[in-house]
Amino acid sequence: MKNHENKITSAIDLYFSNLSSRKVRNHFRRHYPHNASHETILRWCRKYVLKVNKYVETLQPKLSGLYYADETEIDRERVNDNFWACVDWGTRYIVATHYSLTTDIEEATEFLQKVKTKGMPKFIQTDYAGFYPKAMAHTFYVNKQKTYKGIERVKHYRQNTLKTGKYNVRIESIFMKVKDRVDDFRGLKALWSAPILMQGIIIQHNFIEAHTTTGKVPSELAELKLDVGVNRWLGLIKLASIN
Repeated sequence: MKNHENKITSAIDLYFSNLSSRKVRNHFRRHYPHNASHETILRWCRKYVLKVNKYVETLQPKLSGLYYADETEIDRERVNDNFWACVDWGTRYIVATHYSLTTDIEEATEFLQKVKTKGMPKFIQTDYAGFYPKAMAHTFYVNKQKTYKGIERVKHYRQNTLKTGKYNVRIESIFMKVKDRVDDFRGLKALWSAPILMQGIIIQHNFIEAHTTTGKVPSELAELKLDVGVNRWLGLIKLASIN
């Protein structure tokens, strides 16, 4: 790339932290002699998110197995798409995500299959949406029996907000953070681009920023010992280049 690696990774970090591509561009205008357009900044983000995501998907974090999962609507060009996420609460590591146009059993099952690739949880808590029980049964063979061939089955807890007045707050806290970032982007645009940028937010959460409660980056709590240095985006990109 003709731009310096620190400038590129600073742009990516700023964008997925809380600045729009135009605000990142304006920041560079005030600090660098040669500017980058907001379109260039978005290209950098998409290019390196795809590269890094391919690498981090091969990692196997050590998780607590206490999973909280849900789906939420994401604003994109005057329509609402659906973003699914599952967080391991012991580490705050986002285990899996899924981007879809609808919410049904098929999409829920595809989402849970992605969750399953990171190992079998102790339990998964969801809201009371009707598609979750069947999707859980398809993915984890959940039924009334506690064990199957000597292996304890995955428990499925459902939070009925209308009945209890309680919310699935642990995953909702993740969604609040995600939606704040999308608002900073002024909404998502093209359908082909939206899932890539959403994945960038997840990489920022899992591998770049320390969690406000734990004071540690979730990947560190998940015992992923990655040699990324101070510039964590640059470190991840270099690891992705050699693996």
